[in-house]
Amino acid sequence: MISSSHWSSRFDWKGLTIAALLSVAILLPLINVAVWAFTEVWRYPAVIPQKFGLRYWYDVLGRVDVREAMTTSLSLAAIVTALSTIICLPASYAFARMRFPGRNLFFMSFLAVYAFPKFGLYITIATIFIGLGLIGNFWGVVLIQLVSTLMFMVWIPVSAFQNVDRRQEEAARDVGARPLRVFWSVTLPQVLPAISAAVLLTFVNTFYETEVAWLIGAPEVRTVPLLMIRFINSELVVQYGAILSLIMWVPSFVLLISVRRFLGAQALGRALGA
Repeated sequence: MISSSHWSSRFDWKGLTIAALLSVAILLPLINVAVWAFTEVWRYPAVIPQKFGLRYWYDVLGRVDVREAMTTSLSLAAIVTALSTIICLPASYAFARMRFPGRNLFFMSFLAVYAFPKFGLYITIATIFIGLGLIGNFWGVVLIQLVSTLMFMVWIPVSAFQNVDRRQEEAARDVGARPLRVFWSVTLPQVLPAISAAVLLTFVNTFYETEVAWLIGAPEVRTVPLLMIRFINSELVVQYGAILSLIMWVPSFVLLISVRRFLGAQALGRALGA
């Protein structure tokens, strides 16, 4: 027989309690949103909805402004992520592998964007964009969004490039591999988990961003988060907000599934030097 004291010593009740409380705090709001999205009638004091259905889904998906906002948000996130990858990954490699005057100053300047309230920075940029005709312009939103991606697309890959096993690169060069071949076959596989994480964070951060879209893009550029705020403030239909929330989770979920094989905890830890 195994004594109760033996079970209690093997079982971490405190850890289980903390994990359960965190799960409840995270999952309950998500469950509530999902229930409201498929609810047609739910009146107080009923504990559960009196009627489920897809009526509000038909309403939301049939709206032109929802389709336009989703197209805008997806286009904005995809373009910003692609441009950020093209611009920042070479910079990350340079910061990790090369020595040049002002390297540390330039590198720390990327962090400086997050050291101060970003809204004040956006206001300053907005005053410049007014003179350039970029207020209420899609490409104005793209340009300022690139500023917000520097932390993800520079700092994370830099750490990964610095932790690449140089011995493998040297071995590949010793057997006659050219620099491009070394990078493609040896370096890139080691940094791919970190790059995948940076791309995912950049896409999600851009897709859900609200301040820039409102300050620089309004009223011409309307994203899904801005449309949701309008629904909450003016139309007061709970189901509309719940359905838009579920719709907004889909692109992030699909992207996460697409890169999940690169985002294993061990692989990402090695890439980041953990």
